[in-house]
Amino acid sequence: MGPLLHLDRTLDDLDPPRRPAPPSATTHLARKVRALRRVPLGELRPADLCTLVSQQVALPYVVPLAVRLLLEEPLIDAYFYEGDLLLATVGVPATVWALLPDLADQLRAVVSALPGSACAGLPRGAEDEITRFLAGGQRNSCTT
Repeated sequence: MGPLLHLDRTLDDLDPPRRPAPPSATTHLARKVRALRRVPLGELRPADLCTLVSQQVALPYVVPLAVRLLLEEPLIDAYFYEGDLLLATVGVPATVWALLPDLADQLRAVVSALPGSACAGLPRGAEDEITRFLAGGQRNSCTT
């Protein structure tokens, strides 16, 4: 978990180049992502991590922080609904998980242990995302 050693640094510090000020016509989401890149990693809240993971921003630094939360509370309601951070995280590209194999294994173990009833409130398509993430691993009742 090397990226966790940098909790006092920002994504702009760790994932250059720094992004310039957005034009005035920039969307709220783009402005939010730019602002989050300037927050020290240790100060990012679950909602912030959900936004960054969903937007695939600096994933090698953000995913370990998200997984750390998910290991404690897999179905955390980070921003929109219970399980939103989990779905954003299991949906990151396989190339990111290849960089973080131990975290992927830890998260797979937690996801595999979820009871089907815990996943009932997840949105349509969640089962497919979870199935892709577990890919060949033990499936839980969320995906069966």
